[in-house]
Amino acid sequence: MARTDRKTSRKKSGARPADPPGQRLWQRVRRLVLRAALGLVALVLVLTVLFTVVNPPVTYTIWSESRRLGGVDRDWVAIEAIAPVMARSAVAAEDANFCLHWGIDVAAVRQAIDGGGQRGASTITQQVVKNVFLWQGRSWLRKALETAITPVVELIWSKRRILEIYLNLAEMGPGVFGVEAAARHHFGTTAAKLSPTQAARIAAILPAPRSRSAGKPTSAVRSRAAQIMDGAATIRADGRAACFED
Repeated sequence: MARTDRKTSRKKSGARPADPPGQRLWQRVRRLVLRAALGLVALVLVLTVLFTVVNPPVTYTIWSESRRLGGVDRDWVAIEAIAPVMARSAVAAEDANFCLHWGIDVAAVRQAIDGGGQRGASTITQQVVKNVFLWQGRSWLRKALETAITPVVELIWSKRRILEIYLNLAEMGPGVFGVEAAARHHFGTTAAKLSPTQAARIAAILPAPRSRSAGKPTSAVRSRAAQIMDGAATIRADGRAACFED
């Protein structure tokens, strides 16, 4: 009997002590966070692959503006149905080196830092990532997610597809989304029939589409549009439009 008691005692003394309740809770939280992160990564990958052939049905910005305004003006058109000068104008205005970088323009980021952050450095790809997967506004979390997703989008989508999605999702007037709706709203025409001047004026309002008008441009918008027209001609001549043109 004494031998049995000694064996039982040795087994009990060799058992691993239970983790404190606080530590067990922290382990559960870590597992949940890891699973959520892996689920988010998988969702982004699935959607990115899906959107190579399927057009994104809606974005958070379009949904929120539709709720606020009671509806939005939006029509999706293939890039083949958009005047080439419109595509060049958007690139010249927002991301002249679009064909040269992998989604993040390091040189533009450096210039923005040197300028004290007064100048934006987001590429067209980053804007597409923000529009399709994330939300508007400034926050470190959103910027971190945008920076992480951008290389994935560049790897899976062609530059032409990225620009097509951008031109169809960008806000181009109060409650006006995409270049087809913008052409109709501002000029009473279609995206396919935009003139160089009209395309440049639409591109000129992209940074502030709710406070600027392409159809009734101020002198500042006219001046910016003239610069964009020159830029669009330049990127066509020097080959910086080659990645998205036929």
